[in-house]
Amino acid sequence: MFIRAVTETYRDSSEMVAFCDLSQTRMDWYNSRIRDQGGDPLPTYFADQFDRMIAETKPDTVIVTTIDAAHHIYITRAMELGCGAITEKPMTIDVEKTRAIFDAIERTGRHLRVSFNYRYSPTYTQLRNIIMKGTIGRPLSVDFSWMLNTYHGADYFRRWHREKHNSGGLMVHKATHHFDLVNWWIDSYPSEVFAFGDLMFYGRDNAEARGEKYSYTRYTGEPDAKDDPFALFLDSDEALRGLYLDAEAESGYIRDKNVFGEPITIEDTMAVTARYQNGVILSYCLIAYSPWEGLRVAITGTKGRVELDVIESAGGLSGQSKNRDIGASKGAFKKTEIRVYPMFGEVYIVEIPKGAGGHGGADPVLLEQIFAPNPPDDPYHRTASHIDGAASIMLGIAANQSMATKQPVHINDLFPLPQKSAT
Repeated sequence: MFIRAVTETYRDSSEMVAFCDLSQTRMDWYNSRIRDQGGDPLPTYFADQFDRMIAETKPDTVIVTTIDAAHHIYITRAMELGCGAITEKPMTIDVEKTRAIFDAIERTGRHLRVSFNYRYSPTYTQLRNIIMKGTIGRPLSVDFSWMLNTYHGADYFRRWHREKHNSGGLMVHKATHHFDLVNWWIDSYPSEVFAFGDLMFYGRDNAEARGEKYSYTRYTGEPDAKDDPFALFLDSDEALRGLYLDAEAESGYIRDKNVFGEPITIEDTMAVTARYQNGVILSYCLIAYSPWEGLRVAITGTKGRVELDVIESAGGLSGQSKNRDIGASKGAFKKTEIRVYPMFGEVYIVEIPKGAGGHGGADPVLLEQIFAPNPPDDPYHRTASHIDGAASIMLGIAANQSMATKQPVHINDLFPLPQKSAT
């Protein structure tokens, strides 16, 4: 997404100066795409040559898209070497790494932007607009359910996300999207969290409890996996082969592990209750094995209630190409509806502006805000700072701790967040 934006859409005002990765194969794959578009291949550097890359190519900004557990390494080092940084969500995965990022920002004065794509979706922006206008009064309660289907949700159990030390689990890696939306919608930060969570569907033990046994640890090259609806075959898709299968010898990264294998140390079924600084109470759940993907959220305030339903995709694996790059950003939503229930009035439907592109039309808007020389004014305050990045992950980090201790967790005991003032 970022490479296309810089080398194609915004090439008149931005320039990609280098790639840095564990795998020469992956960097060569992207350079071949740049060459196909008529561009010159970029210099490539291995991960341990990061300082050399900065010295030789002198970037203004480093875009960090590593596994989540390594984000802080490149964010902090980029700043120490005089660069700003843009990072994929989540900003990082634990309190120690969060402190390292905040210390680097304070020490260097450099800027970090967290790319929360969903803030820029026309659908979620419209919900923000309704609340900002005071349509439902002061928000008091948020009821939020997010379903990942057996096409997308299963993919977190095939790859590096399935081990919590890499991703922080879905409470951090995935739910950071959702917690950030809530923080942004109600204009506040969380203060107290209680959570339950467990691995209840994926993993070897759950499969065997259902009478299922699998002879393979991965899918590619396994004849027994040919009829497995969860299988992903890296050798029958150009991008999956070029970025993952051909790079395994260098990176050691197996992209297609059996979702009913081991080790899996993250949860697939989670429920969270949180209280916010402004008193709002959140009820949130995340399921990673639903037959359909999307969300249902209801925000009730002093003057009414607004409800949003989003179907991102209907159905699980059936009828879909299992060899598309499942990690890629999705396109437009299948169905959306916003309903407003005034406290003493008739319900009505709110029109949602149409959007095209990944994450429900969000990606092009996000990229314009980042890379356009003069981006449009943003009355919805969608740009996310390192403080917003910390606020979203701290809810997930606190939820992880609560799941482990079976006790409520005060976020300020983990990492003090500033008092959020209304925009």
